[in-house]
Formats: sequence, structure tokens, C-alpha cells
Amino acid sequence: MPACPTCAVELPETAAVCPRCASPTPWSSDVTHLSDQKASGRSSVTSSTSWLTSTDAIDHGRFAPGVVLDGRYRIVGRLGRGGMGEVYRADDLKLGQPVALKFLPEAVDRDPARLTQLHTEVRLARQISHPNVCRVYDIGEYEGHTFLSMEYVDGEDLASLLRRIGRLPQDRAIEVARQICAGLAAAHDRGVVHRDLKPANVMLDGSGRIRVTDFGLAGASGESLRAGTPAYMAPEQLAGGDVTPRSDIYSLGLVLYELFTGRRALEGSNLAELIAMREQAGITQPSELVRDLEPAIDRAIMRCLDPDPARRPASALAVAAALPGGDPLAAALAAGETPSPEMVAAAGTTSVLRPLSAIAALAGTLALLALCAALADRIQVTSLVPMPKPPVVLVERAKEILASIGHPAGADSAWGFVPANFLGYIGKHQELGMRDRLASGTPAALQFWYRGSPTVMVPSSDHDRVTLDDPAFNVSSMTEVLIDPQGRLIRVAVIPPQIDPPSPTGGSGGTRAFNWAPLFETAGLDYAAFTPAEPEWTPRMFADRRFAWTGPMPGIPGQTLRLEGGTYRGKAIFFHPVTPWTTTSRMGETIAERTRVSLRAVVIQVVILAMFAAAGLIARHNLRRGRGDRRGAAQLGGFVLVAAVAIWVLDAKHVADPNVETSRFFVGQPLWAIGLLWVLYMAVEPYVRRFWPATVVSWSRLMARQWRDPLVGRDVLFGVALGLALRALAGLSTYYAARRGYSWTPDVPDLAPLLGTADTVARILNQIFNAVLNAIFSVFAMVLLKMIVKREWAASIVGIGLGLVLATRGIFEGGSTIVNFTAALLMIVVIVLTIQRLGLVAATIMYFVYFTMASAAVTLDTSRWFFSTSLVQLLIPAALALYGFYASRGGEPLFGRRLLD
Repeated sequence: MPACPTCAVELPETAAVCPRCASPTPWSSDVTHLSDQKASGRSSVTSSTSWLTSTDAIDHGRFAPGVVLDGRYRIVGRLGRGGMGEVYRADDLKLGQPVALKFLPEAVDRDPARLTQLHTEVRLARQISHPNVCRVYDIGEYEGHTFLSMEYVDGEDLASLLRRIGRLPQDRAIEVARQICAGLAAAHDRGVVHRDLKPANVMLDGSGRIRVTDFGLAGASGESLRAGTPAYMAPEQLAGGDVTPRSDIYSLGLVLYELFTGRRALEGSNLAELIAMREQAGITQPSELVRDLEPAIDRAIMRCLDPDPARRPASALAVAAALPGGDPLAAALAAGETPSPEMVAAAGTTSVLRPLSAIAALAGTLALLALCAALADRIQVTSLVPMPKPPVVLVERAKEILASIGHPAGADSAWGFVPANFLGYIGKHQELGMRDRLASGTPAALQFWYRGSPTVMVPSSDHDRVTLDDPAFNVSSMTEVLIDPQGRLIRVAVIPPQIDPPSPTGGSGGTRAFNWAPLFETAGLDYAAFTPAEPEWTPRMFADRRFAWTGPMPGIPGQTLRLEGGTYRGKAIFFHPVTPWTTTSRMGETIAERTRVSLRAVVIQVVILAMFAAAGLIARHNLRRGRGDRRGAAQLGGFVLVAAVAIWVLDAKHVADPNVETSRFFVGQPLWAIGLLWVLYMAVEPYVRRFWPATVVSWSRLMARQWRDPLVGRDVLFGVALGLALRALAGLSTYYAARRGYSWTPDVPDLAPLLGTADTVARILNQIFNAVLNAIFSVFAMVLLKMIVKREWAASIVGIGLGLVLATRGIFEGGSTIVNFTAALLMIVVIVLTIQRLGLVAATIMYFVYFTMASAAVTLDTSRWFFSTSLVQLLIPAALALYGFYASRGGEPLFGRRLLD
């Protein structure tokens, strides 16, 4: 038994300090030490290493070559002896394969504490199955000797190799480091902490593959156990604190230090010298020992060796990600681990797009933008009908019409454009000549409405702004005027007083005549060409006299136009045209027909609700397992909240009543969508990182505010191109129907941006919100399909099939069925492949550009008053494409020698 160098008292080998004088013990700091344990009245024994590589033993140990143990294992020879036991090379006669048998030292073979430790090693090690971890098979007993059987690794340990050749070449060292990281990550993924990671416990087999061995001191994360090899122990492990995976990360840093430099980070003949050197001298940076060492390697090692566990890398795979080159995402998947958002952000390609590729992508995108604009001028109703007067002129025209019949405009007012029923009618009657009829402006395919009120109009919670039907038209002196874009009257209505005022002459006043001729002239009609008829349509308001006329339909020879009118106290309060395309709005059968629910709609809604319910359950599961990018979800929710507030400020009807404003904000705004989006993101994001980690690299970098990252730029550029391609496919199918004489209806864009800048900005923000929601929902749908059908190609086929089912109505409603089907198929294939190959950034940009172009009133005619609005909406995808092009180049010069690289 050794003696204390200070007071000469005999000491056990496990003692770190003398119990009498507190002097440090003299033995080496690279010996594996076990925690002090009392069992069977004996002390534990240690040795210099846990795995020996020399097979030239002086003696054969307990078992001579040729001995057959338990009728199954034939001893070939002893491989080594260490503090954790003896290891023999043997042949498994039952399975016919070489194995390694590990026995405890004879002196402690029956020590309950050591036997417990051996069982713990087997139980923990069997949980880990990875190419870079030495496999443990089983535990057995022979003549009172307990042993475990494990994979036989024909090679040498890393400590022996480094002593023999010094440091490894940098490329080979990186390869070895990645394999060590992968094996350690596999153990951590099972909740196992190695506790004794060092070069002697890392084996290289004959093919050069790394195997992490000897989990004899392994335990669950968070346990306190001052055991291991002092020279490779983390500070908190030496201090007897909690041992976590980050403690192994510190040991990993020491192993990598030795791997890349050929020297130990800390040298000390005993524990006291080791601690003193760590606290006083510190650790020399690897780059000071190896001049040509890449800075990334230097930073990765020093991060691992940070004294504060919280500042070390979060996982072994994060260390692999920090090393130059390689594919840490593949390493994570090989380890059976879902890569973290930080690892995903650090992984993937960082190279810029080649100049020719970037130029080709930008040129193709701008060409698609020009195609979409050219198609819009040929298929959008705003480009096919005359629109000579801007909204400000039409508002004044509506006020003039009201004043001409003796009604004030009101204290509050609202206005806007709406499509007319005539669009659907002419789509089914192509014989009328679609383009000529629309170009004439008669009958009107678009209508401009104006509403006035003596009080402030507050819409219901269903709408942010006043519409033609909201709030209800039921307040005395409310006015409503519909005119065509050229300023001709279509309809007028006024609510009379609720209490009938007395007549100035003392009579009823209801028989006073009204001259209808000027009102007919305002509507562009010849009063003399119409003959009186019996009224049939009752007005929404009371009228003391009702009138009706019939006459020729302007613009459609052979059709009859019916006009219904009414007066109150000699003033016109009702003027309404009845045409073949006019529909009733207050009849019971009409309302029933309009509100009838189809089976297809029910199925779609049930499927959507089921998906949301599944998202809730999956998100709950991910939260309980500690999965999910909560920071990214919070950022996404915050962005949507800011967008919702901005939309409300710009687009909502505001009144000078705080109670009304507060109520409308919380009731009218879709704030629930923020929570829904958060749940969807928490449900889908971890699985996307697991199934298609390469597709969320740019998203992770975007969440990390790496706006100018080349990969982000590439996905933005491709997303713009794909969104424009979707819009071009839809537009081409409509244009083909128009050119070939099929039944078709012009596209109706969002007409609100025609009213002003605030409306345009609000609609753009709304499209961003819709794009994010649709992208995440689509990705979630693909994740669900991947989880159900397992195979990615099968999930793609099922996703495309379901998309075609949802597009059924559009395929068979007008135009060529074959062309519509082809366009729909191509659009769905683009969406599915974008999700699976490019990822969330490209999908979001794709949806945003498609929604923006589909809803924008686009024209290339500079004489149109809304050309500036059209130009702004065209510049949005163009600006995104230019940004994507610039970012994808990573700041590298566009021209010069690199052009042909």
C-alpha cells in the first residue's frame, strides 16, 4: 500500500488526498479513479488505464488460451488489464464470431459494489446502438467470475496511436473527431453520460473506424459522481457536482485537443498539480502549438473547454457542426438525433450561387414577372373594362347624384369597388362577345358603391371596414349609390325618416309628382324609350309611391331591362334595375340556396379540423419531450401580432370611442390565428428538422437574423420564381380558354388596393400572414403524410392526389378540362417539391408572391389611373428577386475571372 509523501501514513490507491495532512497523493492524474465506496469491508482498486492494447502479456492471466468458458467462449488470449478489469479475446462457438470478454479484477470479483457497477455498464451500454460505439452483448458468469461479452475491435486505442505517431494530419483528425462526436451523441441521446471519455477509451479498428468504449463509469445525466480520469474530467466533475452531457463535452474537448496537437491540454504528475495548472496557467490555445490549424477547429476546442458548462456547445453534434467541412446534419441523423435549430442554422452549404446560375435564375424570374403582367392585361377584369375615373372623382359623382334628388351625402361615408353579377352571366353566354362587351362598359362588369350616413358607421366584427352590406342599411337618412366606372348611375337607395313628419301644406304630401327623366339620364338611359309597368320588386325601405318601367337593355340587343322606383314625400328614394342576372337577396329560397352546405365543403372542413386537432396533440407531445424551436415560434408569433396590429391600424374603420375600438380590435381581429400558428409551428418544426433538415437550414438562419446569408438569398430567389410560375400557370389556363372560345370568366383581383396607399400596404401585410400560415400548414400536411405512409415518394404521390381532389371544382368550372387539369397538376407538383426540396423559406415566399400577383390589379397601360398602384405591386416580387440574387452571391463580384468558374 503506498504511503503519503508528507506524513508517511499508508494510503489506499483510491484516495485523492491524505486524510491526516490533506496533502495530494502522488500517483498519476491520468489513472481512472472510482468514487470511494465501502463494500464487503474492502476498498476499490484502480489501475493505469481501462483498456490495454498490448497483447504481449507476461502471463496469460486467469485463463490460458484454449480454455472454454461456459461451454461457449474459447479464450484466445488476454488483450489487456486495467482499473476496470481484464479483457480477453475469445471466440463465440455458438455464433462463430470473435468477441471480447471483460472480467473484474480477481480481488474485487465478488465485491457487490463492483458487480453493481458492471451490471450498470451493461444495462446502459445495451441502450446504445451506433457504428461509432462498441456494442455490448450480454453478461455471464464462469466459476464465480462475472464477465460481459462485447464486440471485439481489432485495432488500437487512440492514446497508443498518439503516443506512437504524435498528432494526426488535420483532415484525418477532423474525420476521427466527427466519429467520436457521433458516438458520444448517440450515448447522450439515450440519456447516458460516459464520465470517463479519454483517448484510451477510443478505439480505432482495422478499417480506421472509431469506436467509443468502456462505459464502466457511465450513468444518467445529472447524477453526482466524482469518478473518472482526473486529467480528462470537467471542473464540475472534479468538484463532485452534477455530471451532465456538457461534462462529457469538456472531456471531448480535451480529447480533440490531443488529437489535433499531439499534446495534452493539461499536464500534471498528480491531482494537485493538475488543478493548479488549470486554475493558474490555463489552457494554451491549440493554434499556438500548431500554426496551420484552422481557426474553426481552434474555436470549437476552446468552446468545449470553457469552465462554465452553460457556455459549452449544447451537444456533441454541435461540436461536429463547428468543425470545418463535413455534414453535421447527416451525422445527427446517423446518430438517430433530431438536429437542433442552432445546428441546422450552422449546417448546410454556405457557398454562393455561381454567377451564371444566379443570373439565369434572376433573368428567368423577371421574365416570369413580365409574363404574369402581360397575362393580367388580357384576363383581369380591371384591364378589360373602361375605368376612366379614379375613386376620388367617382365619390364626387355619387354626391352629385344624391344632391340632384334632394338628399345630403351624410356626416360619414365609405366607398369601394365590387364586381357585378354580369361577369358570371356573360361567362356563361360567350355568344354575347366577352371582350367587346366588357370593353364597351355596358352593362357594367364593375361597380363603384358609395354609402353615406348621418351617424358614424361601425361595421360588425366580421369586417374591418364598411362594406356595401355592413353595417345594415337601416338608419334614417342613410344613402346608397351604385355607379359604373364611367360615372353612370346603376342604383340608388335612401332610408326615409322613421317618424313621418307633417306635410308643410297640412296634407299627406305623398302624392307630389317626381320627374324621373333626369335620373334616367344620369343612368345613361332614354326615358322616352321606357314604358310604365306594374311594380314587382318591393324596396328595402318604405315608399309612399312605387313605379316601374320596361325598355331596351343597353349594350345587349333583344334583352329587356326592368327598372323599379319609389318616392317618399315627392323625393326619389329607390331606383333599382332588374336584369337577367339580377338575383333576389331577401327571398327564403334564395337564402337557402346561398347557404346550402355541400358534402365536399363538409369533408374539407372536417379534414382541416382533424389536422388542427392532430397539430395540437403533436405540439403537446413535442413540448413534453422538450422538442421544438420555442424561440422561433415566439418570433413568428410576434411578427404575426405586429402584422395584425398594422393591418388593423391601416385597414380597419376607426371611431372616436375607446370602448368600441378596444372591442373591435379583440373581437374583430383574428388574434386566435397567432395561437394557431404557434401550435402548427411547434408541431411541424421538429419533424421537418428530422425528415428534411437540409430544407430548414435557410429558415433557421432567417430566424437567427442572418438576412444576407447566401442560402437565404437562394431560397428567396427560387421562391419568387416558383410563385410567379404558379401564377403564370393559372393565368395561361384562363388565357387559353379565352383564346379558344371556351366558357370563361375574367379574373377579379382584390379591388381594395385601388382605393389608396393604406389599403395597398394593408393587403400586402395580409398576404404575408396568409403566406406564412399556408406554408406552415402545407408543410405540416406533408409531415403527416410522411409519418403515415413512411416513404417520402409515397407521401409525395398522396399529397399530389389530395391536392388534385381539392382543385376539382376549378378544373371543371369553365375552360378546357385537360388544360385545367394539367395546370393544376403542375402547380401542386411545384408546391410539394418546393416543400420537400427547398423548404419553408422558399414555400413561404412562393405563396406570398402567388397570392400577391393573384390579387393585384396589374396593368402595363400607363394611361390607366391605377398604373402607379400596379407598378408598386409588380415591384414587390421584383425587389424580392433582386434581394435574393444579391444575397445568394454572398458579396462576391459578379463579373471577372469568377464568372466562368
